[in-house]
Amino acid sequence: MRRKRSHEPVFWSLFGAGGVVVAFILPAMVVASGLAIPLGFLSVDQLSYDRIHEFSRTWYGGVFLFFTISLSFWHGLHRIYLSLHDLGVHHYRQFYRWLCYGLAMTGTVFTAFFLFLS
Repeated sequence: MRRKRSHEPVFWSLFGAGGVVVAFILPAMVVASGLAIPLGFLSVDQLSYDRIHEFSRTWYGGVFLFFTISLSFWHGLHRIYLSLHDLGVHHYRQFYRWLCYGLAMTGTVFTAFFLFLS
């Protein structure tokens, strides 16, 4: 008898990669934008809208921002799905799975659209 294959390894790998982004990259971005500018270590011009927009228009900037944003979506929404499971919400498990992963996919598609196609 053939066993049904699970899609869980795909979601767990996106969750793990998103965890790395959330643990290492996002705190550095928060320190740069939330602490370094107000404390005077960086000038306001270094993180102005125009400079960030120029950075996002380069191929490496677009790829960096795409992975940072989309993997954060996958990590956060998989964490929400697991939290629902831990809280004992099993009645609509399939619905919550589709909702969480669908929102993560929608966020990924919108991120790609706005970074690369607009």
